[in-house]
Amino acid sequence: MSLEKFVSMASRLFFFGAFVLLGLAVLERGANAFGYTILHFRGGRLLELAVVLLVFVIAMQVRELREELKRRRP
Repeated sequence: MSLEKFVSMASRLFFFGAFVLLGLAVLERGANAFGYTILHFRGGRLLELAVVLLVFVIAMQVRELREELKRRRP
C-alpha cells in the first residue's frame, strides 16, 4: 500500500470518526438534559476529541495539496 493511499484512508477514517463523536456528543447532551447518561464522557470532551480528529484531517489534506502543487511546478 502506498503512502498516498494510506493517508487518504486515514483521512477518511478520522473524518468519519469525528462525525460519529459529534453525534455521540449531541446524544449525550440530550440525555443529560433529561438526567440520564449514556457514556461516562461529558459531551464537551467528546467534542474536543472530534475537533482533534478534524485538525488531523485538515493537516493531512494540506499536506496532500502541497505535494500536488509541487508536482505541477515545472
